[in-house]
Amino acid sequence: MAAPALTRKDFASAQEVRWCPGCGDYSILAQVQKVLPDLGIPKENIVFISGIGCSSRFPYYMETYGFHSIHGRAPTLASGLKASRPELSIWVITGDGDGLSIGGNHLLHVMRRNIDLTIVLFNNQIYGLTKGQYSPTSEFGKKTKTSPLGNIDFPIRPLSVALAAEASFVARSVDADVKHMQQVLERAARHKGTSFVEVYQNCVIFNDGAFDGFATKEQRPEHTVQLVHGKPLVFGAKRDKGIRLNGFTPEVVTLGNGITESDLLVHNEALHDPTLGMLLDRMTHPDFPVPVGVFRAVERPTYEDMMTDQIQRAVERRGAGELGQLFREGDVWEVKAKDANRVP
Repeated sequence: MAAPALTRKDFASAQEVRWCPGCGDYSILAQVQKVLPDLGIPKENIVFISGIGCSSRFPYYMETYGFHSIHGRAPTLASGLKASRPELSIWVITGDGDGLSIGGNHLLHVMRRNIDLTIVLFNNQIYGLTKGQYSPTSEFGKKTKTSPLGNIDFPIRPLSVALAAEASFVARSVDADVKHMQQVLERAARHKGTSFVEVYQNCVIFNDGAFDGFATKEQRPEHTVQLVHGKPLVFGAKRDKGIRLNGFTPEVVTLGNGITESDLLVHNEALHDPTLGMLLDRMTHPDFPVPVGVFRAVERPTYEDMMTDQIQRAVERRGAGELGQLFREGDVWEVKAKDANRVP
């Protein structure tokens, strides 16, 4: 008898959700819980792994297996689990502080290896859990409790980091656009390889309204551009604006007076060369509409598949081996206990 179809409620744990009222994390949690039933994966084969931060309470609220691990190390734990249990669907939940500061090194290497994980980075451009210090994505000059005269660090662009590390799926969405986020998360979860999704997430206490200039329902038509594979970059409430390339520089143009959609940049998410994706990531508000959607979706061999294949070929050539024998091979010696009564 076939197992009953799962619903969003099946993925909601009985834990009390302890985020601030109005936090964007609620929206991300809800969209993940809505997407999971459509994937058709048994709950026992789904794992959420987080680091430290507000976002990292996420596994408590999922009725699946999960780890609330240590700061920045969620990609490391996820890599080990995927290597040993490749059949699992593993999600890494992290924030801009957790993933891009102490965890930057770990995040970089999991993406270059193309381990089959779905990474969701909550980007609120602030440290929320520890009460409002500037984070690696905070804008230059931002005044916080740890930068009262203004932040003098230049911010990291998370998507450019992911593209430079050759993550095979790179995307962005915003917490206020729930349907768009569902679509992006579902595609990310179905992708074979490292999927990296940045979600602009509002922190109502320490960075409220950071994305209001382009992320609210009222501002999105004029100040975001949705990336659709094979389609020109058109935006605006009247769909009368677009993005054109002038050499290697994007520019905003108004359609009409001789400018048509055929003059616009056509999005190609399947390019292995990350140059176009990085160019799009550098389009920032208010000079440009903020790109949302899938920047890159390409096929690359996954680490765990190559590792399994390598092990199988080694076993075929040299036999299954025996661990005890392996330990005794080579230059070995025995450490004997000292006689406690002997005078040195």
